[in-house]
Amino acid sequence: MSSVSRKSYIHRRIDSLQSVRSTSERRSRGGSLAARSIPVSHDDAYSYALRVAYLHYLVQPKTKRKQWVPAPKPPPRTHTSNIGDLVKEFVPGNSTSVKLPHSFQTPLLKRMEGVIRGSETLPGYNDAAVKKTFAQAYTAFTEASFKKSIDKERKVEPLVLIFYSAATKACGLGHTPGDDSWKLLVDRHVALFVRLVAHILRAQGGDRDKPELMSRLDTLEKKLLTNDQNLFIDTSQDAGKHIEVIVPLSYDVKDMPMVQAVAKIFGLAHSDVQAHLDAQRPNWTEEAALRDLKAYQHRLNANMSGVLQSQDFDVEEAYQDWKKAEGPFLSAMMMEILTAKPELAKTSSGATASEKALPASPSSSRHEEEQSYSDLSRALSNPNRSSIYGIENRLSLSSMTLDDTSSIRAVDEAHYTFIPSDPREFLKVIANYAVEFDAMHGKGDEQNGPFSKQSMELLTELCVRWRIPQFTRLIVYMEVAARRFTDTLFTVIDLDCAFELVKSTPPEKELKKPPHIYLYSESLATIDRGRWTLADFTTYQQTLRTLHDALLRELYDTLMHCYQPKPPSAGPAVHVLQNHIFDDPSFSRKEEEAMEYTKMLQDGMVEQAETVYRGFLDTEIPPDQQDWNFSHVKNLGNAVVKLCEKIQKRYRNSPVIMGVNPLTVLADTIFPSFENDAHELVKRIMQVARDNGDELPLQDGFDLYKELVEIRRIHRSSLPNQPFTFDIEELLVEFVWRWIHNAEERAEEFVEQAMKHDQFQVRGQGPEQALSDADRHSHSVIDMFQLFHQTADQVFQLEWDNDVHHARFMTALSKIFANSIARYCEIVDQRFVKEMDTPRPNEQEAAALAQTTQSRFMQYAKDAWNNKEKMEPFQFYPESLVKLNNIEWAMQELDKLERTMNVDACAAILEKVDGPKKQVRRPAKYVFTIKIVEAEEIKACDPNGTSDPYVVLVDEYQKRLHKTRIIMRTLNPRWDESVDVTVSSALNIVATIWDYDTFGDHDFVGRTSLKLDPIHFSDYLPREFWLDLDTQGRILLRVSMEGERDDIQFYFGKAFRHLKRTERDMVRKITDKLSRHINASLSHEALRNLLGRNLASQVNSFFKRSSTIPTLTDADVENALQSLFAYFNDNFSTMKETLTDATMVAVMTRLWKEVLMAIEALVVPPLSDKPSSQRPLNQRELDVVFKWLKLLYSFFNAQDETGEVLGVPAEVLKSPKYHELNSLNFFYFDSTENLVRTSERMAAATAQRQQQQLQGQLNSNRLSAPPTFGAAAAGPAFASMGTIRRGKSIMMSRNLGTMRRAKEEKRKEAQADPSDDMILRILRMRPEATGYLKERHRQKERMAAAAAAAMIVKQSVSQGWNSAGAFGRGGVPRR
Repeated sequence: MSSVSRKSYIHRRIDSLQSVRSTSERRSRGGSLAARSIPVSHDDAYSYALRVAYLHYLVQPKTKRKQWVPAPKPPPRTHTSNIGDLVKEFVPGNSTSVKLPHSFQTPLLKRMEGVIRGSETLPGYNDAAVKKTFAQAYTAFTEASFKKSIDKERKVEPLVLIFYSAATKACGLGHTPGDDSWKLLVDRHVALFVRLVAHILRAQGGDRDKPELMSRLDTLEKKLLTNDQNLFIDTSQDAGKHIEVIVPLSYDVKDMPMVQAVAKIFGLAHSDVQAHLDAQRPNWTEEAALRDLKAYQHRLNANMSGVLQSQDFDVEEAYQDWKKAEGPFLSAMMMEILTAKPELAKTSSGATASEKALPASPSSSRHEEEQSYSDLSRALSNPNRSSIYGIENRLSLSSMTLDDTSSIRAVDEAHYTFIPSDPREFLKVIANYAVEFDAMHGKGDEQNGPFSKQSMELLTELCVRWRIPQFTRLIVYMEVAARRFTDTLFTVIDLDCAFELVKSTPPEKELKKPPHIYLYSESLATIDRGRWTLADFTTYQQTLRTLHDALLRELYDTLMHCYQPKPPSAGPAVHVLQNHIFDDPSFSRKEEEAMEYTKMLQDGMVEQAETVYRGFLDTEIPPDQQDWNFSHVKNLGNAVVKLCEKIQKRYRNSPVIMGVNPLTVLADTIFPSFENDAHELVKRIMQVARDNGDELPLQDGFDLYKELVEIRRIHRSSLPNQPFTFDIEELLVEFVWRWIHNAEERAEEFVEQAMKHDQFQVRGQGPEQALSDADRHSHSVIDMFQLFHQTADQVFQLEWDNDVHHARFMTALSKIFANSIARYCEIVDQRFVKEMDTPRPNEQEAAALAQTTQSRFMQYAKDAWNNKEKMEPFQFYPESLVKLNNIEWAMQELDKLERTMNVDACAAILEKVDGPKKQVRRPAKYVFTIKIVEAEEIKACDPNGTSDPYVVLVDEYQKRLHKTRIIMRTLNPRWDESVDVTVSSALNIVATIWDYDTFGDHDFVGRTSLKLDPIHFSDYLPREFWLDLDTQGRILLRVSMEGERDDIQFYFGKAFRHLKRTERDMVRKITDKLSRHINASLSHEALRNLLGRNLASQVNSFFKRSSTIPTLTDADVENALQSLFAYFNDNFSTMKETLTDATMVAVMTRLWKEVLMAIEALVVPPLSDKPSSQRPLNQRELDVVFKWLKLLYSFFNAQDETGEVLGVPAEVLKSPKYHELNSLNFFYFDSTENLVRTSERMAAATAQRQQQQLQGQLNSNRLSAPPTFGAAAAGPAFASMGTIRRGKSIMMSRNLGTMRRAKEEKRKEAQADPSDDMILRILRMRPEATGYLKERHRQKERMAAAAAAAMIVKQSVSQGWNSAGAFGRGGVPRR
């Protein structure tokens, strides 16, 4: 639709209303009052408005004012001529009953002093003349002779006479001779004195004791006051009073507020208005107003023209209601006029003599009229009436209409004095002038909608005098408002105020005395439309239609600017349309027009959105393509986003306007264009950068991504059914990979620098401050994990909306973290080993003596002797223990990081996407886990016939791979240490055993080698190798292989394994410093010494012929371990100062394992297929060993008096090894035949369980070997024969939870699968069992080979791992 057609639609009128308008003109009230509407001139409107305002001034209640009226001169009063006669008459002094009490003079003088000072509380004594008189009398009363006389005679007469004399002297001063007015004051003052005397006597009980005296004093007082009854009259005030009088009318404009309002509205000066009023005063009178009302009343009663008639209403009932309400209103208005001018009621008509009387109603009589006027005159002249409405009900104002109708001026001839020919049209014109004036002179606090308070009072008064109903009045107001709005003189806000004015009920203060208007207490919204006149209803419909068209034009023009920075608000127009137009029952809306308008509005907004976007392109994108960069795309997107956000915020309360959503139109128009342009711009910018060999800044790529994602979010919310044009993640993914690559380079250097600057000290604030576990690790590990979290957070903050990409990002980051942790563990372990191997001060002193072979032998002898004395604790460096704390804290933090990155969800997504094909591909790298288990019958290098062996593992390029701890004084050492070796092809490793010497070079013990070939381990099953040394003895290596996987779980498992192994090696290094004393205290030598001392006691008792043989007590057994307990306590107290609680428990747990291994070595030899030279213990020796085990268990468990465990928990102490040792009592002294039968039975049960497990595993998926899987080796291989359990794969160590579960499964598996290992170790000490040991070895080899073959077949069938596993959810939960 073109703009021309749209405007023609908006501006067209409703033709159907024209016929209604013509009909309404014929039936309107104006048609009744005049033949047709005559245009109202400015002068006519002013004239009639002025008349009504002037009439309002005439009939308003008269104001009153206070006026001072002097009081009439009082009649002359007489005074007492002879006070002596009065005293003798009323107070005779002969009787004793009228004498004063004793000591009366004292209280009298005290009260008189109070009067003189003004402190007397009785009324009437504060007058200055009274004080002067009492002062004069007080002087006379205080004379000594008078006081003596009064005390003697106790009479009242002298007191009264002396006071009278003093009062006469005091009051007569200053008066001319012949002036006797002062003598009245003498009587008053004497009366006050008598009253004071009576008050004093009454206070002393005179009413009871001297009633006669009190009665005579009261009579005297009354006699003195015969001519002056009021003692409280203020003689200083002038006589007179204020009275209210009616203020006469001034007929001055300055006293006429409503006339002043008319002058302002019509722009006239007060002088001009005053001149007009002066000229018309004879005509504009109360009498003329009364004639208008009587004429109107006559026409109303006679159904004559000039008033509303039945045909003006739709229903007859509405007309009758209006007519019935008009009678009381007219009566009240006539009453107001007669009240304002009562003389009008004294005559029959109130007219001049030259005018004929107004005719009365046909039912009235002359007598009734005269009687009514006379009653009204009496009522108005009655001064006692309560109000102007205090007239009897029998007075009927209708009787004031006269019989003679010929004298009534015809309304058609427009001879009303105060009512115009067309009241409605006049009201409209005057209201228009009023609203123009109010708009020009601003809105005050008393503004009532479009009208000021003064204008509203004037318009209301016009409606009262012209008898305009409430609905007509309000519709006229709306006509004026609509005309001004279509003429653009009113805003939509003003129009809304006009609607609120006509739809709101008047204020309560106006309803207390409402004006004489029909239905004034109601509003246009509450008045039933059936009670309106037809003209009003038609006019109101036309007004609504006019406003509807005008508002639609206004709304269209407004919304065509909605995408501008500061557009006009569409809210007011929508509010008026919805609340005042559409909701009005008088308005009918056509659906076709509404749909056509909505389509036109939407098309216009689309054009505006396109224009705005073209402006964005011109502003943000340079014309030359070589100048383009991401900031331009970002700025363009930012402009689009800001505009959308602004539109969304702007229209959040009303998102849909007339069926159109501005945000949806904007998004539907601007988003596809921007998305296509942005896609092409980004590809072009990236291509230009590649062609030029440049790298775009990473931050620019990230900022662009956030901007595009925000636009996509708005796109999806606004256009849910329309997909985004391109894949943002695929377009910008290379920026994330570049950032990850940079993070990998930074991480390696960061770890080096963190270690370089770390002093490995606890982070406490002071030496006396108690340290918590959180303060017992150093800054390097904190900084490293802060780097990890910041690196992961950078990816999280991107909120990358591609789960597969996100999972790959997390996998790459996990590889970076694993490598960083591996490097950190390597450096920490190297420094820790160096610190632990550094000679302590006591060792350095001994080094100076160990320069010759002889001195070396002396040192060995000294060491042997010192073992019998108190052992000094090892001096641990605090920084070494802090390093161990760091490793423990790193495992906790890595576990948190694993949960934060949601490792399992990432792995599930990649597994679902990659599928089984990735699993069957051969990995590029392999991880070999080599466990150095033990060695047998190695060469002795020390003078004591033992060695202190440790193993160094190197590759074929002489790169050291691992170094084990040192096992002191043994030829059958057991290390149980593991190392991971990553290879991409076959690699030869060399294992060399050295004998540790404290001083000098270490001695060579033996060497062997092994080839790590991934082809030979393609079944991924663990294998054990007994490798012969090139000197003597052999060493056991357990080897397993895993493919190096680009898997997030694999990397986390690798990191956890590094940390766990580093912690284990460090703990072993600590326990190795203590194990020498453990082995010495729990050795065969210690056992022989304990039992040897007891044997010597037995020999002595034999020679002494004692009757009793000393026995070995529990105290003796415990004392044998006291030196070991003291040594533990000393070392534990040192470590407790630095180690955390968890690390301390780990150290103690490892020491407990060393204790169990030492006790195990006492009881049975290591597991092997060869006979052992170790002799078995006898019953007594075995009892001592188990008592030691019990004592050591209690020591490590460390329960206090309350039963709280302060040491290692019982479930940790009761390990499988602990249970195996306790089971020795069942088999240790059994016969060889029974042991062999028991071993065979247990082996058969184990084989059956293995077969069942293998059958179940063929239907499951595994990444590592099942329990008890072994393989035949190239040489003799017996080892633990059947105890090779599931290899600790990297995937089983990916977090602390999996590690704990694997450990618990191992514990349960060991308890549920009893092994015959202990029986085989016992049989090693039985020479007759040599053949059975070899047979059991061959049986184990056959079982392992069969299991390996079955697994190979299973893997061949399944074509990989986890090919049919269930997949998790597709989404990676974000943090």
